[in-house]
Amino acid sequence: MKEDKTNHPIKRQAQIGKVLVILLAFLAACTKLEPVVVVITATATSENGPLPIEATFTPAPVAVLPSPTNNLPQNAVATPLNTTYEVQAGDTLSGIAAEHGIQLQTLLRVNQISDPNILEVGQVIILPGEPTTNSPNFRIISDSRFVRGPSSTAFDVNSFLSQQKGYIQIASDTVDEVVLSAAEVVQRVAIEYSVDPRLLLAVLQYRSQWLTQTVLDDNLKQFPIQGKPSPDGFDRSGLYKQLSWTANQLNAGYYGWKYKGADTLEFDDGTRLNYASNLNAGTIGVQFFFSLQSDYQSWQNAIGSDGLYKTYATLFGDPLAGDSEVLVPQGLQQPELTFPFPSGQTWFFTGGPHGGWGTGSAWSAIDFAPPDDRPDGSPPCYISDYWGTAAAAGVIARSGGGVVILDLDGDGNETTGWTILYLHMASDGRVAEGTHVNIGDHIGRPSCEGGVSNGTHMHIARRYNGEWIPVSCDVCGDDKIPPPPFVLNGWTAVGLVNQEYQGYMTKGSDRRDAEQGRLTPINRVSW
Repeated sequence: MKEDKTNHPIKRQAQIGKVLVILLAFLAACTKLEPVVVVITATATSENGPLPIEATFTPAPVAVLPSPTNNLPQNAVATPLNTTYEVQAGDTLSGIAAEHGIQLQTLLRVNQISDPNILEVGQVIILPGEPTTNSPNFRIISDSRFVRGPSSTAFDVNSFLSQQKGYIQIASDTVDEVVLSAAEVVQRVAIEYSVDPRLLLAVLQYRSQWLTQTVLDDNLKQFPIQGKPSPDGFDRSGLYKQLSWTANQLNAGYYGWKYKGADTLEFDDGTRLNYASNLNAGTIGVQFFFSLQSDYQSWQNAIGSDGLYKTYATLFGDPLAGDSEVLVPQGLQQPELTFPFPSGQTWFFTGGPHGGWGTGSAWSAIDFAPPDDRPDGSPPCYISDYWGTAAAAGVIARSGGGVVILDLDGDGNETTGWTILYLHMASDGRVAEGTHVNIGDHIGRPSCEGGVSNGTHMHIARRYNGEWIPVSCDVCGDDKIPPPPFVLNGWTAVGLVNQEYQGYMTKGSDRRDAEQGRLTPINRVSW
């Protein structure tokens, strides 16, 4: 995702009367540390054309919709502002908001804070009280129809869209200076974010009727999901950016609830709801998505039985099909993995847990930088002389656009079993799709290719059955299954709660901290 750029934070404290905790968002190019690593979320595409989704299309059966009880809260109101939080050293306002399930903009408005990056230790932050109303208990979509997982391989975007009569037949978009058809855009976004393409198409149809209407106004052609320019000022015109934003926000709801303790839903007017207790992650992802930039009544319509649920069912059949399927089973064990670089070399652990793809996905990725001695004055983006290597034996399921997918079960299908995503692998020497590799075999050389990054490094992330597997779980109680630890050569990665890119690795009594640069030994790792 190219428009929502997340920079690494640095926290500084100064004693000038009062202690200020300042979170500085910065571009790594402004620092003197090397190598520099900033945003990892990115885009990728096959060098040999559009990325295929396997299998063939079978027309969906005519759906027989149930008559559920929506249990829609008709009179939800903004909850009273009756709790407070005292700022501690190291706090950030965004972290406080995330920890309490509150929008950052709400805290800024309620507390009359103009600069979210400056807080005083001891400052009292007013928090909205706990919601007293639950969201609807109507289940919209199963997890297996939300994630691009095993059931997604039976659906072919091209075959399906060839049967549609609407504007989508002639629509196209230019992505990375290449003109793509609408089908190619949908395929690409589904693959990048690991969101089932049927869900993306259902949202597109619900919001703009692209699949059935031939005549659309200019706003719906340029902004088919949002209907107008984005209020946050980012350029999200065109199908690719619209669907990328959609997939990222769907993931934010799904993984935020599952692994980060996001148990409440909030609207711009301050109305807050608890998620109903019987909901699954897929339904919560949809409820969260439709709450964005929406009034309360429109949200109710979208998440009820006549909303997205009905649209999906009309296009593809029962959206709750596979509801009993478990994508990530309890007790799942990670296969044994080595560090993704050769034995005997010392690399740098430069990025703690962060988004596998996009800021909304699970924080499933960590970063390593190679040990090149980059000459003074040379650009921070270069193709390393050092090789990233296979962390386990498997087959390369995809290779292109800076991305390499290592499939550990060997079937070449990245929607099933364990897969490891490598990002920023240079095209020069990158391993080819279909290659069988063993531990230590070359994958590619780190670079800046395949994403938004201003410094050479390698980003790796885990998935299982298409679901992003976070490095750790911020809030995993009895009702949430914790992810298997991310372990490389006996070193276990750990993230800091609500602090993206911040974390460390431990092995016995040894510890290495995620740190940009190579000036201290705290981030040096080897095996």
